[in-house]
Amino acid sequence: MRIIRTLEESVTICDPTKVYDGYTLFAPHMSTDLWLIDMKGRAVHHWTMPTALGSAVRLLPNGNHIRIHKYGDEPTAFLGTGGREIVEVDWEGKVVWKHEEQGMHHDFSRLPNGNTLLNLYIPVPKQVAAKVKGGIPGTELKDGTWWGAGFREITPDGKTVWEWKGYEHMDPEIDFICPICNRTIWGYVNGIDIFPNGDIVGSFRYENSLMIIDRKTGAITWRWGRSELGHQHNPTVQKNGNILALDNGFHRYYPDELDPDHLTPGYSRALEVNPKTNKIDWQYIAETPQSFFSAICSSAERLPNGNTFICEATQGRLFEVTQAGEVVWEFTNPFFTYKKSMGLTNLVFRAYRYGADFPAFKGKDLDPGRFELVLRDKQGAAPEESEEAKKLRTRLGHLGY
Repeated sequence: MRIIRTLEESVTICDPTKVYDGYTLFAPHMSTDLWLIDMKGRAVHHWTMPTALGSAVRLLPNGNHIRIHKYGDEPTAFLGTGGREIVEVDWEGKVVWKHEEQGMHHDFSRLPNGNTLLNLYIPVPKQVAAKVKGGIPGTELKDGTWWGAGFREITPDGKTVWEWKGYEHMDPEIDFICPICNRTIWGYVNGIDIFPNGDIVGSFRYENSLMIIDRKTGAITWRWGRSELGHQHNPTVQKNGNILALDNGFHRYYPDELDPDHLTPGYSRALEVNPKTNKIDWQYIAETPQSFFSAICSSAERLPNGNTFICEATQGRLFEVTQAGEVVWEFTNPFFTYKKSMGLTNLVFRAYRYGADFPAFKGKDLDPGRFELVLRDKQGAAPEESEEAKKLRTRLGHLGY
């Protein structure tokens, strides 16, 4: 085993005059570790949980964090990122709240009233699914089951107070599936956010669309992204009413929307779209477009200083850009996890930057001197798996990990 660098050396760019100073929260995907690092890349806090992280994880103002746990034996596990348990964990790593439900995946939102909005896979009635257009013919599940989008607001004690079923409001003609994706799910929502009035914006990945759902009526009041987006992620509502999102650029295509021959070259970008004009008000594309590309996962977050914090998931790269597109901070996740189909991967599903004055940090010991980390050479041999790890890998193999 050869030691190649320290965690601090994973920061390759840092302009202290232009960055938004604070702490970055990230987790190597499907690991049990969660890290909080400072602008120099030094670890200031670390959580280790007994169960692998299934998707996003966020800090709350009280210092706790909320996350979905993944076990790999969920009925919808083959559909991708998700789990069957959402938990709130305190600063010391103790679970202080838990809700168990099959079908939770990708994202969630802790609402101002203390309730939690869940993002769910729900069954789509066969008579509805039969009307859905797009996708690769013949790729339906053999038992005829289709899965779709669902949102549910629950109280702290797990009571449902509001629910939305995508198939009741989506249009089989308009909301058709990407022509080179399987016909197994209609309404693959990989990210959600809430407007001040309670309306919801969702990222419908296989439909290459961002959609706004009226909270009172359930109606879809806005759709955008056809011929613009390619399996996008992480929509976030801005103070001006615009929506920031990470456009992965995977399976992006031009106006002949059902023709696979109109696919464009893959590159990712962060963009801000105005729902009133349907115009892109801002975007970041790398100087060499294909040098910034992640086909899956990823995120974009607008920081208080106007910069944008981006997670390029498959590269494990977290970076901050100015409004002019200058990269002023860059960090690469040095923690590699061995997956059968991917080898050693440092994928990060999503990451967040929190200002130094974020309430969660008040009174907390954030001294980086408490940690001493030793990293393994990613070119080294794959670690020998325990029997328990082999069983987990078998359960997760069909996910592509």
